[in-house]
Amino acid sequence: MTQTIGAVSRLAGISIRTLHHYDEIGLLTPGGRTEAGYRLYEDRDLERLQQILLLRELGIDLDEIARVLDDPGYDRAVALREQRTRLEQSRERITRLIGAVDAAIAAAQEGRTMTPEESLEVFGDFDPAQYEDEVKERWGDTDAYRESARRTKGYTKQDCQRIGVGSNEINQAFIVLMEAGVPADSPEAKAVAERHRGHISKWFYPCSPEIHAGLGQMYVADPRFTKNIDKARPGLAKYISKAIAALWG
Repeated sequence: MTQTIGAVSRLAGISIRTLHHYDEIGLLTPGGRTEAGYRLYEDRDLERLQQILLLRELGIDLDEIARVLDDPGYDRAVALREQRTRLEQSRERITRLIGAVDAAIAAAQEGRTMTPEESLEVFGDFDPAQYEDEVKERWGDTDAYRESARRTKGYTKQDCQRIGVGSNEINQAFIVLMEAGVPADSPEAKAVAERHRGHISKWFYPCSPEIHAGLGQMYVADPRFTKNIDKARPGLAKYISKAIAALWG
């Protein structure tokens, strides 16, 4: 059986543009064409696509995926076991987040501000408070720091949840581009980087191009930030940093 590119897009949950890109770079070339020249995907193509998507979930870039799939020693069973482990970890994280959201709803209804413990619950393993002294030392005399301190002091837990949702949406936009193999210096990635800057300006302080560029550098220069960002997807911190650099380069 063969499938049209539209059918494969719906079946796999990825965009037609992504499938076009996979074909253009030789990662997934459909085995057939219609008389009009439209792509037709055979069963073996769909099996390769499944493996590509599996390896992308493991955080492997497209060039490495091509090498892996063309390697006679590739063990699909091992890759599947690794994927299952990642899914289990994601399930545990989502369960914790649901609990945090429920607690945030209750706090918002009561009109309470966040306690340090609740803040940690919202932000997970990355506790912003542990960097407070370092932040003060680096930026304590700046207008940006004073403005951020003024705003965040009055934030409720509901506000922090909104901040988290906005951050996750931006991260997901970056991840979609990463998975499609879109370069970090592309117009699309730079547009998301500008959304990132706007999010900071809205919730924390006016984020100038200079400050934004510095943040992008810090995301890869400081392993603590890299580790936290890469929880969403391995390599995300580097991708965001490159997109920000391209935006202001």
